[in-house]
Amino acid sequence: MSSTADTSVITRELIDNAMTYEEYSNLVDRLMEEGKTTSGHTDEQMLHYSTMNQHRMKRLDKTVKLDEELEQRLQDVATPMIWLVLSEGWCGDAAQNLPVIKKMADTNDAIDLRIILREENLDVMDQYLTNGGRSIPKLVALNADTLEELGTWGPRPEPAQQLYEEGKSEEGRTKKEIAKEIQKWYSKDKGKTVQEELKPLIEQWDNQ
Repeated sequence: MSSTADTSVITRELIDNAMTYEEYSNLVDRLMEEGKTTSGHTDEQMLHYSTMNQHRMKRLDKTVKLDEELEQRLQDVATPMIWLVLSEGWCGDAAQNLPVIKKMADTNDAIDLRIILREENLDVMDQYLTNGGRSIPKLVALNADTLEELGTWGPRPEPAQQLYEEGKSEEGRTKKEIAKEIQKWYSKDKGKTVQEELKPLIEQWDNQ
């Protein structure tokens, strides 16, 4: 998956300061105890989203199962990679996809998953827009040695993206209604489609 993004905004310092999955989850938990969520949001709706998303992530951490063929391919990855993901604690798509990405990264020590917050890294986010929007999560795969971009994925599996685009185009549909429909899709899919979409991409990234 090629990209014309200016990757100079992704520096070694940025990677070194990025969070692990555990640090990210702990940050969201700690902020919620303080009546906040990531990037300083304190309104009730954002806190509600963060609470639901933490429940989703922790449930998926326990239940996500990897496809055997994908798991084998991940174990064979030889190129040291950093998977840098732009996320936020209040993002429903991130909550559904990050646990799957985490389980994939855990399969091989050559893959280092790192997470940064979108609102605190808009210079990075603006290199990876989706149809002009700052949609997350966005995974940027990098060569761990050179920080050369290998490819990207996100913000959501293609069927969920289609639901989003169709919902936006329908007059009178609210963001809440669209989000609810997408979450229903995620509940049925159980992380299978993101695995199917990433499988050929990992093949490409490992052979560059």
